[in-house]
Amino acid sequence: MAGKFERIQLFHVRMAFSADMESVGKFAPSKVFKLFTTILAVWWARLCYRTPVLYYPPSGPNKVPVFRDIVLLCSTRWLFRKVVFHFHAGGVSGFESHLPAALRPFFRLAYREPALSIRTAPQNPEDGRNLDAHRDVVIPNGVEDARSTVTRSVAGPGRPIAILFAGVLVESKGVRVLLEAFDLLLQKGVNARLEIMGRWNDGSLRDWSQEFIRAGRLEERVRFLGVLRDREKFERFAACDVFCFPSYFEAESFGLVLVEAMQFGKPLVSTRWRGIPSVVEDGVNGYLVEVQDPRSVANRLYELAVDPALRARMGAEGERIFEERFTLKAFHRSMEDELAKLA
Repeated sequence: MAGKFERIQLFHVRMAFSADMESVGKFAPSKVFKLFTTILAVWWARLCYRTPVLYYPPSGPNKVPVFRDIVLLCSTRWLFRKVVFHFHAGGVSGFESHLPAALRPFFRLAYREPALSIRTAPQNPEDGRNLDAHRDVVIPNGVEDARSTVTRSVAGPGRPIAILFAGVLVESKGVRVLLEAFDLLLQKGVNARLEIMGRWNDGSLRDWSQEFIRAGRLEERVRFLGVLRDREKFERFAACDVFCFPSYFEAESFGLVLVEAMQFGKPLVSTRWRGIPSVVEDGVNGYLVEVQDPRSVANRLYELAVDPALRARMGAEGERIFEERFTLKAFHRSMEDELAKLA
């Protein structure tokens, strides 16, 4: 949300309960201390700046983050005239039934009736409406334009097609599906290489992936990059030929990495899952397949691998869509328009 605004003023209280993806959604004593210092910081900001609106991004449908939200919101909502919920992760509205009966009144006290709810795509769960929001809007995420920071490249004659994945390395982000699809693609005779960018968050999946690569003799074809940031990350987006993201992640709401690839003119292969179809227009800037279907992923990758003109056309369409809908400027403008209505 950091940006230049004319009609609203923001005061930021940093949350950052998890140091890395491995600790997301898991209990730790340090998080309890962080929770109460965050509550105190919100109280202090309310008293110092007299802001009437609390803007808050609720968690996804996971027990530990929901408990955190309940404690934090029940301790702070009463200070503010209005509350805005921005659902970056989807599905929390359905979590009430999973709670013990004694906690459900606190769930309702924490989450019910925000003045405004924001979700990132129309295909996402209607958390705001389910929580009786006074107003529910869709605002797609945007990313900073990084195209001028790196040089793009495309596969020339004799060079392998470069396929890139970016995201936390867990089963539901589609890592297993991707590796199986990549193996099928090679069996079709395509000269390709795969780069996987992100941090492992599933030890058993890592072990399976390493064994799959060893058994298939894919060591020279598959490269794990770890976590890359800023220029190093953008260099990998700019260097790939196709970006593949076969996610069915439980809290997926948008797939921001897809937008990051689009700005560099890269065609996409992804899934019909949650908000992803709001970014990937099937047959326009990429292809959509059903979740957990490695053969369909491989088939779509094959179509792009053997047709440079198709890659170029879809990549150009993706860049056009990025410029029209997914820039950081467009995101800030839409956010300011909606938040200013709360005055």
